[in-house]
Amino acid sequence: MEAVNGLESYAYQVKNTLGDDEKTGDKLTAEDKETAEKAVKETLSWLEENKSTATKEEADEQQKSLEKVIQPIMAKIYAGGAGGASGGASSEPQADHDEL
Repeated sequence: MEAVNGLESYAYQVKNTLGDDEKTGDKLTAEDKETAEKAVKETLSWLEENKSTATKEEADEQQKSLEKVIQPIMAKIYAGGAGGASGGASSEPQADHDEL
């Protein structure tokens, strides 16, 4: 049951992060956000159907599947951007800073 609870907690944490525009802002592409939301929705649907009967192994497998989709997307949020534009933007302040 602990594995199921952990999976549910992780799924809702991801869902909340995706819904927080302050955290995601322009850091995710629409495609990334849609992919992540779909994976979370599928996991939550699986939980609704299997929460009371799922084994630890099944819950762990679901979590690994969700993490495989979510981790690269979340890395973009915490790394500061989804594309080259963000990389360029973060380079500019450094260049300005060096000039000072």
